[in-house]
Amino acid sequence: MRNLQETHLNRARASLRQALSWYGYLRKSGQLSSNPELAGLLKPELEALNSTLNKLDSNVIRIAAFGLVSRGKSAVLNALLGEKILQTGPLNGVTQWPRSVRWQPGGKVLVELIDTPGLDEIEGESRADMARGVVHQADLILFVVSGDITRTEYQALLELRQAQKPLILVFNKIDLYPDTDQGAIYQNLQQLGAGHFEAKPLLPDEIVMVAAEPAPMEVRVEWPDGRVSYEWETPPPQVDELKEIILNILNREGRSLLALNALIQARDAETAIAQKTIDLREQEAEDIIWQFTKYKALAVMLNPIAFLDILGGTVADLALIRALARLYGLPMTSYEAGKILKTILFSSGGLLLGELGSSFILGLSKSTAAITSGDNPSNITAFAGSAIAQAGIAGYGAYSVGKAAQVYLEKGCTWGQLGASSVIQEILSQVDQNTILYRLRQELGIKY
Repeated sequence: MRNLQETHLNRARASLRQALSWYGYLRKSGQLSSNPELAGLLKPELEALNSTLNKLDSNVIRIAAFGLVSRGKSAVLNALLGEKILQTGPLNGVTQWPRSVRWQPGGKVLVELIDTPGLDEIEGESRADMARGVVHQADLILFVVSGDITRTEYQALLELRQAQKPLILVFNKIDLYPDTDQGAIYQNLQQLGAGHFEAKPLLPDEIVMVAAEPAPMEVRVEWPDGRVSYEWETPPPQVDELKEIILNILNREGRSLLALNALIQARDAETAIAQKTIDLREQEAEDIIWQFTKYKALAVMLNPIAFLDILGGTVADLALIRALARLYGLPMTSYEAGKILKTILFSSGGLLLGELGSSFILGLSKSTAAITSGDNPSNITAFAGSAIAQAGIAGYGAYSVGKAAQVYLEKGCTWGQLGASSVIQEILSQVDQNTILYRLRQELGIKY
């Protein structure tokens, strides 16, 4: 298992280094320096890629606690640490800003615990937004509740689920509930915590009951001289089960979690780069598409040989895809261009396959007319009619390929041999059914 985790880490590092080397090449080649507007737009995403790679190399796993106010997020983290480092108190909103503290459970794995403001703080929207931003850096999320989930908590939980991060639902303050109520609430949390009503109940290591800061209890004390007094004592925190679950997850799949989160961040950054680039160069792309549309239509119309029509049209489509990739500065090889063209052909409902078929039939008619034109001048008219019809179909096909290629260049920039999306899929295909990553694989809808 450890070897597999190291493989996942190495694959993630290779993916990020490949992405950075590509965009580094763009900078060195002058494609970014010659376009300062584009360079400025892409700066946050390029910095994010560098930061993500540095986080991978540091091997620090980040666990962030989220929840509404007064649910005991800070108390849970303090209990895990074994000392009261993070401030707690009876007032709502004690935690004003995200705070982090290092934790090294068992002396092996280095963890950064992140405390966040309540997601429902009154007049605290900016702090809530900041808390949601922390989730993108987290490798594992603790969502802390203290009873049945409210509507606000349920909505917050759904938002966190959309971040595609493993999540443990922590039922805090169980010391305030009788055993029967604890059981009923636990069953409800299993169903609602799944993220939507049709999802499967949460697994045993995805929900845990704790008492991070138990309420003081009145204790009857009998003295040797027969006196009886009553004192208030605070029971120790009940977080051993949560600590054990976290340690099991970290030992079993911690490095894989680290790799997966880095890849998700890289995928999002690369997708944003593609979107910004495509938006900025929309008019230039349109001009290129129309240019290739006219060239392909003219070449097909004038060429009298059927087979060369199809071959030339395919070459023109591939050249168009490569031209768009160069314009956008997005990674693209001849092999990937061919895969995109194949995908476009199948995804367009056979429209472009119809173009090939029509081109072949019309090309044959055109070839026959060209061959026999010397015997019968009227065949020149037939040649011209077939050529014009074929040119129209070819031109429309080129335009369709160009517009579809824009979409695939935007969505497909993270695929390829070491693309972030490819490595994400590779990692999730290798996880065991008993892991928390397997649940994430199901949520992402990836089937194998």
